[in-house]
This record gives sequence, C-alpha cells and structure tokens, in this order.
Amino acid sequence: MIRIGIIGGSGLDDPDIIKNPEDLDADTEYGAPTSPIKTGAIDGVEVAIIARHGRHHQIPPTHVNYLANIKALKDHKCTHILATTACGSLREEIGRGDFVILDQFIDFTRLRKLSFYDSFPGGGENAKHTAMPYPFNEDLRQIMIESVRELGIKHHERGTVITIEGSRFSTVAESKMFRIWGADVINMSVAPEAILANEAGIPYAAVAMSTDYDCWKQDEEPVTWKEILEVFGNNVEKVKKMLILTVRKMKERF
Repeated sequence: MIRIGIIGGSGLDDPDIIKNPEDLDADTEYGAPTSPIKTGAIDGVEVAIIARHGRHHQIPPTHVNYLANIKALKDHKCTHILATTACGSLREEIGRGDFVILDQFIDFTRLRKLSFYDSFPGGGENAKHTAMPYPFNEDLRQIMIESVRELGIKHHERGTVITIEGSRFSTVAESKMFRIWGADVINMSVAPEAILANEAGIPYAAVAMSTDYDCWKQDEEPVTWKEILEVFGNNVEKVKKMLILTVRKMKERF
C-alpha cells in the first residue's frame, strides 16, 4: 500500500481535493515540521501534506526545518514524496506558468542542514554517504510527465534547478552565472528537500512552476514577490489537477 507525502505551498490542503481531512501535530528528534500534517485521501490513496513555509508562508527558506519535514513524513510511513515549488526561469523558452519536471539540481545554499547524520559512530563501514547522481525518482517523474501531458499543461520534461539561500533574489551577475552553469530554473527550497528525501530512502519528485524570469532578462522588469504570488495564484488549480491525476496514476502502478 502506498502513502504519499506532499510538500508544497498554498491550496494543496484544499478540502475539495482531500477526503476526510484531519490535522496531525507531529514531532521528531529534529523538531516539529513547518506545519501540522494534513492527512486524508486523494482518490482513495492516503496522503500527508506539509506546507513547506507554513500555512501562511511565514517561514523564510533558510529557516524551513527540512529535516523535520522529511522525518515527519518518514515517521508517518510515507512511501513516496511529491513536491511543488514556484521558480524563476533562467531560459527564454520556459515561460511564466510553464511547469518543469525537475531532473537535476545544483545546491548553492550555505546555511542549511543537509544531512540527518552529524557523525558516523564507529566510522569505517558505518559512514553514511548517499549516492545522488539522479536525485529525482525517474518513475515518479514519468508519471508527472504523463499527467501534465494529459491535462494539456505547457511543460518541460527535464530541468536543472539551482537552489539559492535567499531570502533575497539574485543579482544580475549571479543570474547570468547560473545560466552559464547550466541551470534552467532557480528557487530557494528544492535541493535540501531532495537531498534529505534521498538520504531517508524515500522516492522524491518535484514539479516547478515558472513565475518570472529572475533578473537575467534585461527586457523584463526584475522579479518581485507580488508578481510571483500573482502567477502562482492564477495557476494553483493546474497544480492541484496535476497532483490529483499523478496520485491516481500512482495508485494504478504501485
């Protein structure tokens, strides 16, 4: 039996998409997750939803307790994790509102806790180094791709996200550098989540929705938080439909 953890933003714990919703206050050895876990079902599949930045987006990216979020879902016996995130586009062809099914990340954070292990007791064979050449689960990625295709959502089937510290946005020099490095989109949250989910042994996939062009594109106004909220708000229904269809397909397959 599968149980799906969902990490994302506003609207994903909407009672219209979750049957029999309940709030579960969780705690872990790393502290409490960033929101109560909203439990319930989508199309008969048990789900557990965490609002990454809190339900009122009150927690800045650097201070999200990623360890507690992933551990709480693991403690809740989640077998898979689906994540949604807003992102800035670093490519002309990735327009506002486009979905990107991520397949790689570049971690440009500096202040995050990126491992459940502070030490390797006994050393030697007890050391925990997690291989991560392909951090986003390919089976889940393919199901997401099928879902956005069926829904007719403009999307990109691959994309490298660079995760920056935040909470500020990039300088023009940084934005241009990230493009040279090969990043396609930019955000402030995915890399720590993907790293910790992999370390915890939970298959993880993420869909990023482009809301802006960061600041590399000189014929565009630099990104603002208001603009991000507006684009995301206009597309949240697409995100929900995509998640519902993805969960339905996972039910058939796993």
